[in-house]
Amino acid sequence: MRRSRVDRDRFTLRKPDGYASHPLHFVHLFTVKSSVFRLLFVLRVESTMSAMSWRRWRRAAAIALALCVATPALAETIDVEVDRARIMHLPQGTSTVVIGNPLIADASLQSGGILVLTGKGYGTTNLLALDRTGRVVMNTSVQVAPPKSADLVVVYKGVQRESYSCTPECAQRITLGDSPAYFDQTQHQITSRIGSGGSAPHP
Repeated sequence: MRRSRVDRDRFTLRKPDGYASHPLHFVHLFTVKSSVFRLLFVLRVESTMSAMSWRRWRRAAAIALALCVATPALAETIDVEVDRARIMHLPQGTSTVVIGNPLIADASLQSGGILVLTGKGYGTTNLLALDRTGRVVMNTSVQVAPPKSADLVVVYKGVQRESYSCTPECAQRITLGDSPAYFDQTQHQITSRIGSGGSAPHP
């Protein structure tokens, strides 16, 4: 039976000259070349993926470094009692301090990066520290709570509230939350005493 040209070509796998009478040799050569091609292809793919991974790693490292430089330091919430001062150290290079609500807290910037923080009213606000370029180097919360003094005694007369300092004898004191009449009277006495140079106020 005579084979067609297609059958002959398929049987010899289009073998080159010198291998027409040895089809098995050509098949072996074809297999070796195919294996080498696959190996080179895999190596090229792995090399390309390695280069891409390296570029991605460098890009991620650059982004992380930029975030570390641009992100202000976040400190824990600073707790201060009303009418009390607290000393804290600011990041290096701080030139300006901003308090969100001056009615809650007051800040005084001292030399050497020292900040004096005073509680003025109950509540929570934030504190910003800026360098000379205006960049925020710290952003933290300030929480002002009622005093926890052992000598504080609060007396309620119906809906009226009065605060006293007992050590052990009790004397009038000003505390946020006292009744307006009691608060104003006590404040007036203190102001009059300071204005008179420390002498007792006139009745």
